[in-house]
Amino acid sequence: MTGTLEVPLFRPPAPTPLSEPPGLLSFLLALRRNPLTTWTERHFEEPVLSGEGVLGRITVVNDPAVIRHILLDNAANYRKDDLQLRVLAPGLGRGLLTAEGEEWKLQRRTISPLFTPRTVGSFFPAMVGSAERLIRRWLRRPDGRIVDASVEMTRVTLDVLERTIFTQGVARDPDALGRAITRYFEGLGRVDPVDIFGLPAWIPRVGRWRAKPAIRFFEELVGELIEGRRALLARGDPAPRDLLTLLLEAADPETGKGLSDIELRANIVTFIGAGHETTANALSWSLYLLSQDERARSRIEQEVDEVLGEGPFEPHHLEGLVYTRAVLDEAMRLYPPAPFLSRAAVEDDQIGDLHIPAGSIVTVAPYVLHRHRTLWDHPDAFRPERFLPEERGRIDRFAYLPFGAGPRVCIGASFSLQEAVIVLASIVRAVRLDLVEGHEVVPLHRITLRPRDGLPMRLTRRKG
Repeated sequence: MTGTLEVPLFRPPAPTPLSEPPGLLSFLLALRRNPLTTWTERHFEEPVLSGEGVLGRITVVNDPAVIRHILLDNAANYRKDDLQLRVLAPGLGRGLLTAEGEEWKLQRRTISPLFTPRTVGSFFPAMVGSAERLIRRWLRRPDGRIVDASVEMTRVTLDVLERTIFTQGVARDPDALGRAITRYFEGLGRVDPVDIFGLPAWIPRVGRWRAKPAIRFFEELVGELIEGRRALLARGDPAPRDLLTLLLEAADPETGKGLSDIELRANIVTFIGAGHETTANALSWSLYLLSQDERARSRIEQEVDEVLGEGPFEPHHLEGLVYTRAVLDEAMRLYPPAPFLSRAAVEDDQIGDLHIPAGSIVTVAPYVLHRHRTLWDHPDAFRPERFLPEERGRIDRFAYLPFGAGPRVCIGASFSLQEAVIVLASIVRAVRLDLVEGHEVVPLHRITLRPRDGLPMRLTRRKG
């Protein structure tokens, strides 16, 4: 693709692709420090690359038609690979993110009704309440005060979860919950050579050991929430119609079977951990990108001012926040919430001229796909306009995967997007955030994609 643009574009930081694949030791070290640094120039230029690696035969796919086949048309032939499960399952259990086969189908059928447009729409007031609480707290501070935007986005998205998943509150310090989530992703997010080589589970993993306190924190928190809500329901007392109650009452429409205690706990941990983390990171990256592009910031401010005005944030405003949504979409293109996913082929598969042997691994890396030079104009530049209605139709559905695709597309995508638009628009209406001069922003892959050393930003009020 080619295009002519009138103004220079901001190119946010990203590791420089390697000219040649690294050797084994260099690869393992880079994988542990930051997997983004392992990609080569060829990955961003070729539609399909196959070769033998530490994990056996690996095929890296950036062809939307092939991705569609793997994630949708023949999805039953591709299961989550063992490395992903070894990394994720110790912390997330056997929830939607890690379950397979009939176990996954049952959970998906059971939980899907919780994320219908009507149910997600019912959470609008809670999301606005969390955004307004953030803004009130910020506006009590003097202009020029420095805040860490990544920490603040963690706080506001956790506040949303507290108002939608467990509305009776959490008997824990919210900041302690945020720190536990950070420790979880930092610990389990480091790929351990022990997992790469498939060594037995009893062999200690450094990352898992470091994440143990966070995992224990989650287990205790979720146990307290479930026990308290069940006691409330057993007494016949009125229970809030939040996600926790809905999960406890959920039943498979085909069998009438509810979630087991193990499944219930695993999915609540997934919603708290992975669900909150992706939205917080999308917001953090959006705020950073806007701080570096005055043209985009002026445009989003104009839109927010015109759509929201001075009055309360109402549900019908969401459809008018077109550029706001485009900024979020572009932030998730450049810094996708889940930068990497892979599948193991159950049986041999043939996709045109491409042969996928049984047992081999197929990798679809949204971080690479979203910056692929054959699929995007100016792939490394921040340009929200590409996601406006007049251009968005040119983007192949399987070239943009912030929430995955196919049967395993993220069940909470609509929840996350509604939340992110509400929070971003509320922030833009009230304040400006500017990156502290001299701070180096580095994207770090730790299961999700986060700014390595946070985002210290200077706060200046616009209104309020």
